[in-house]
Amino acid sequence: MPYGEVWQCHSCGRRWNTAQIPAVEYWGIMRDMRRMRFSVIGIAVALTAIFGLLAIFVAESLLLLLPVLLAVWLVLYMPWWRRKVRRRARSVPKWNLRPE
Repeated sequence: MPYGEVWQCHSCGRRWNTAQIPAVEYWGIMRDMRRMRFSVIGIAVALTAIFGLLAIFVAESLLLLLPVLLAVWLVLYMPWWRRKVRRRARSVPKWNLRPE
């Protein structure tokens, strides 16, 4: 649900306004999560570009190592990164919204 939107529960009929969440805190959390996502994408793109350039200028056989590198990336780095993101998501402040 987008920030600032009013949501109504279908079972009880209560209306909840997410604008009760302090905007500075909400957008700070969104910025942190976006930065974490872009960092992992940036690292993957950089590694792929480096291996691509090495394959072009050094030896084409290095391109065969790219799937191995990406497999190691997915098996070792990504689980660590996901745990880090989950820890960060669990540590954000909790807000008690009041129904309108």
